[in-house]
Amino acid sequence: MALLKLAENMGGGGLLKKIYGAADNRLSSTVMGISFPNPVGLAAGFDKNAEVYGGLAALGFGFVEVGTITPKAQSGNDKPRLFRLADDKAVINRMGFNNEGAERIKENLRDFEKAHIPIGINIGKNKITPNEDAASDYEKCLEVLYPYGHYFVINVSSPNTPNLRDLQETESLRHLIASIQNKKRDLEHNGAQKKPIMLKVAPDMADEQMSDVIRLAKEEGLSGIIATNTTLSREGLRNRDTASEAGGLSGLPLKERSTAWIREIYREVGDELPIIGVGGIFTGEDAYEKIRAGASLIQVYTGMIYEGPSIAKNINARLIELMDRDGIHHISEVVGADVK
Repeated sequence: MALLKLAENMGGGGLLKKIYGAADNRLSSTVMGISFPNPVGLAAGFDKNAEVYGGLAALGFGFVEVGTITPKAQSGNDKPRLFRLADDKAVINRMGFNNEGAERIKENLRDFEKAHIPIGINIGKNKITPNEDAASDYEKCLEVLYPYGHYFVINVSSPNTPNLRDLQETESLRHLIASIQNKKRDLEHNGAQKKPIMLKVAPDMADEQMSDVIRLAKEEGLSGIIATNTTLSREGLRNRDTASEAGGLSGLPLKERSTAWIREIYREVGDELPIIGVGGIFTGEDAYEKIRAGASLIQVYTGMIYEGPSIAKNINARLIELMDRDGIHHISEVVGADVK
């Protein structure tokens, strides 16, 4: 973060782009009406306060999702709250939506268009807000931040805010999404540009609950699904000592589970609702698998930690090689290829 800030302040973005850029028209796509230069994004949780999205764009990412952002600033859970499981290529975090609050972060996003890539804004509720009042927190975030991003994400799937995942229960979620959609319509009625709103889902739901959630997202007019957030499962981990830490697990152990959900969601929604696939993506092969399962775009998080700042460049280069191998002319042809 410090180095990216330094590079931005010293005008080093052009140099970073020369080193890490991977422009190729075969990887560009239009999803939810937004133009993405390539399908490799950085998931929410890294640039929580929207401080370095410009530098991240220079690292070759096709889009960056900032946040999670809550209406009021909050410090998050007690430290230590982030743990590496190097043997498993995984991370456990229980950050707890630590961020500077919507009004402060708005100032960091005033120049978001200068990044020249789509910027997503992931929004959540404050820890002290009871679930019955959660809708007002999401509405406040939307109202404050609506002019400053290309798309928005409703985060009800983090395991690190007490009872947050309870909002995924069908009727609670219906009320929440309806309230957010009403706020969106009010903003657009008053002249705001239309922005897509997505829902980020947890990987730990039962099949029936996930089906209900996806059907609800369609009924309430959401623009897409992000699959998936971190998991509470500790199945198959080698590092048993650290595995006992509370929090959401991300990284390689999540890879198969998230891909399976992407496949199931794509079977249900087809091309109606775009999917952003996230969970255990480290290589071009990992990304290709997610896209073939039905993801129009993918995001990395833990992969950035283990693979370093060249991850987007390396994944994009490998995607081109895999497409050439398979005789595919554009990345859009790959989406859902294993399901269709």
